[in-house]
Amino acid sequence: MKNPSQYFFEYVFLVIVIMLTITGFWSLYFGKQADPNPYQHLHLALNFTWLFLLLYQLSLIGKGSYREHKKVGLAVLVMGPLLFASTALLSVHSANKGLVSGEGDFLIVQNVMGTLELGFIILAAFMLRKRGKLHGYFLLSTAILFMGIALFFTLISFVPAFKIEGPETFYRFQSAAITGQAICLVVGIVFVIKDFRNAWPMLLAGLFFLLNELIRSFLTKHDLIQPLTKFVGSMSQPFTFIGSFAIIFVLLAATGIQKNASTVSR
Repeated sequence: MKNPSQYFFEYVFLVIVIMLTITGFWSLYFGKQADPNPYQHLHLALNFTWLFLLLYQLSLIGKGSYREHKKVGLAVLVMGPLLFASTALLSVHSANKGLVSGEGDFLIVQNVMGTLELGFIILAAFMLRKRGKLHGYFLLSTAILFMGIALFFTLISFVPAFKIEGPETFYRFQSAAITGQAICLVVGIVFVIKDFRNAWPMLLAGLFFLLNELIRSFLTKHDLIQPLTKFVGSMSQPFTFIGSFAIIFVLLAATGIQKNASTVSR
């Protein structure tokens, strides 16, 4: 039987991400102007479900319950596409809200790219599922994406140096984003130091935030943020959710998960 303490660092990381997810959504649900919508309810529920699924899977690996781990892992065939679809839906909703209000969507690039990167990571995890540790770190790296966004909202909600107190402090949005990105990079680097051969997906996920910022800067320089917001905001929300779910579901099924399911059930 494996020693669960072997994955102590991974346990701590997931617990921290779960706590940051709570603080990140806190103002949305309990702040002075709290007004969560159904899209955010769905996204929050799926985020927590995914994170606790990762935590449970990690505990099974720690106990050496590999057969049970494979059975529970099949839930990703549904949960992965649901999470991807909810993220895509929230991106479209956020862009549409920005268009209607005329204020734009300052998170449009992070929302769109974050959705695509989440889908890539989930798909890559199951394309490489026969390489156990690498597969596990790809799935764990999805939590880095959650961590980055949660850190941003936690900082601007609870840390005085990052709170927005008027137009003259709008620069703090960027300060909070840079700080969150830096922390995610440090976490990725620490994981790579821990396991250079297998943990590089953690660093890759951390680098996605820097990539997204470079894309945002490029689009801003060429006045393409508004056209992107209009394009995303004009998409059908029901079609986005259904279509996103279907695409990832089909791609995951094509990796052989269903065949694996019949093998494990025997």
